[in-house]
Amino acid sequence: MERVVFLDRDGTLNEEVHYLHRTSDLKLLPGVPEALRMLKEAGYCLVVVTNQAGVARGYYGEEDVKNLHVYMNRILEAQGASIDAFYYCPHHPEHGTGPYKKECSCRKPGTGMFEMAGQRFAVDKSRSFMIGDKLLDVEAGHNYGLTAILVGTGYGSGIHSREEKEGIPPVYDYYAEDLVKAARWIIEKGQAD
Repeated sequence: MERVVFLDRDGTLNEEVHYLHRTSDLKLLPGVPEALRMLKEAGYCLVVVTNQAGVARGYYGEEDVKNLHVYMNRILEAQGASIDAFYYCPHHPEHGTGPYKKECSCRKPGTGMFEMAGQRFAVDKSRSFMIGDKLLDVEAGHNYGLTAILVGTGYGSGIHSREEKEGIPPVYDYYAEDLVKAARWIIEKGQAD
């Protein structure tokens, strides 16, 4: 069985850019290569799972998504932090066009992308994690049976602040200000197992 860290992309690994698809617009968040390298060195497989409604809306094509992932991985590989696999959902149930307008199981909070990854990796769910900056990332991780971490990058800090202010019990298992802190928590938790 393999320990896997599933990662949202936009707002978690890179700066949130409205419908990111151009390599020239990609900016990794501070500490991301370091955090990914730490996880790799601790023996985790790294898998990106990302909703890409821009494909469904016709703003860009699937080739643009694939090219961006190749480019991103080239940057990360140079820093010893490569991603093992990328999965994306090109569908949207309301705003899609043509074959992309549909209900699907791959769009988070669905688990279809996780299940695709499970065909390639023997995921040990009890020792695997989902990290994202939105509640739907957390929900998707829980739906697949993973420990879910909300990061304060992207949309995450606003969610965490609101929940603290309103006294709402969090739906995520852990909150980390950034990916480095999330990685440290995962590694410490893994050593405790």
